[in-house]
Amino acid sequence: MTTTQIPTPARATQTPPVQRPKRRREGAAWVFLSPWVLGACVLTLLPMAVSLYLSFTDYDLFNSPNWVGLRNYTQMFTEDPRYWRSVVATLSYVVIAVPLQLGLALGVALALKNMKRGRAFYRSAFYAPSLLGASMSVALVWRALFNEGGTVDNLFGTGGWIFKPGWALVTVALLTVWQFGAPMVIFLAGLQQIPGELYEAAEVDGASRWRQFLSITVPMLSPVIFFNLVLQTIQAFQVFTPAFAVSGGKGGPADSTLFYTLYLYDRGFVASHMGYASAMAWVLLIVIGAVTAVLFRTSRSWVFYASDTEGGVR
Repeated sequence: MTTTQIPTPARATQTPPVQRPKRRREGAAWVFLSPWVLGACVLTLLPMAVSLYLSFTDYDLFNSPNWVGLRNYTQMFTEDPRYWRSVVATLSYVVIAVPLQLGLALGVALALKNMKRGRAFYRSAFYAPSLLGASMSVALVWRALFNEGGTVDNLFGTGGWIFKPGWALVTVALLTVWQFGAPMVIFLAGLQQIPGELYEAAEVDGASRWRQFLSITVPMLSPVIFFNLVLQTIQAFQVFTPAFAVSGGKGGPADSTLFYTLYLYDRGFVASHMGYASAMAWVLLIVIGAVTAVLFRTSRSWVFYASDTEGGVR
């Protein structure tokens, strides 16, 4: 008996996908990145390099820079009492404004979380001041409110907060606290991510609202608290417009609102000591970097992430 062999069908030849050379792919990426790279180099890195050079010179904006080495830095730390008053005023502002702003933002976010009707309206209303930012018009209105004969003076008879060294700084800090909308929205988004089952289990165990806040809300919201803390602290160190408007650009009364950036502006653009102002700017950059590094370092002991429990060990 003869067997007929059925020919096996020929395998379809698969054409491997054409891969572009690595250099061509990298070239395309650099083409798309070029606007950002160009902007970063021309608008950020180059001015920073020039500022670093000017910090070692005596430069008045009109004549060529004269190299003086570390004289600007030694004068800043040992011979300029107004510099240290600006440091104290800035640190006082940061300590007052940042906790109050974050506390108010968290409190309003907690209230809006449980609101059934009108939450979108109130969220937009509370966020509106943050859209105005640090505008000069808002700061001037704020000055008028707390000025002698202003609304606050008429209501409480304070005699004008902006003329009292003990209250002028508080006036500027309240303006920052009033603009709590941005951290509030971030807090509200974080609160909505906390599982409701945790609160239900806590209620079954008889935990009070305060205990639920301390044991559930704060730990679960700690990454958002840390994010807002870092962001608002960096912004607070750079505050300028409110202090300029409230004090008329002088930092008064008695240098109580002489913030660091305001004194930097005075040295650089009023007194034409641009080399000295550049040195101040670099000290501010180093201080902000150090404070941010400390916040990141200490966050290991109080910031809770969901991935920490998955690995078993923090």
